[in-house]
Amino acid sequence: MPRTSTKKDKSIYQVTREELGLSREKASELLETIQPERLERIENAKYDVRPDEVLLMAEKYQAPHLCNYYCANECAIGRQYVPEVEVKDLAQIVLEMLSSLNSIQKKQERLIEITADGKIGKSEIEDFVDIQKQLEKISITVEAMQLWSEKMLASGLIDKDEYEAAMKKQSNS
Repeated sequence: MPRTSTKKDKSIYQVTREELGLSREKASELLETIQPERLERIENAKYDVRPDEVLLMAEKYQAPHLCNYYCANECAIGRQYVPEVEVKDLAQIVLEMLSSLNSIQKKQERLIEITADGKIGKSEIEDFVDIQKQLEKISITVEAMQLWSEKMLASGLIDKDEYEAAMKKQSNS
């Protein structure tokens, strides 16, 4: 088993590699196009990781959360528009989704009242912002479920062919 770094502030790329029990040399062999020296510099934030490298690590490490992390934290555009999604188990995701859906359902009539005239008045702003926050929570739980699905597909716990066939069938209906 490779030596594990004792450094306290490890990057997500290093933590993910170490969780797989890979040395930088073995990871480099798996990744094929990233040399151990470059991997070390990426992991120690001496070099900026490129999007193609993140995609490769996400695929080869079976860690799709690396893409979300990169977009939410390292990409200039993503930092502004992409929320970081926490990797959770399916039960927690579903419970959070149901809670958010129940909450927004209770505010549905107020949203109609606020937006009926096409303007957001001073007395409506606070409620409107609250509803936006609830919708954002729903969006994040949808992203969490997507990330969970991608992780299960990558690890083989969901049959990729059956999943893609079901997705295609849903797209056609």
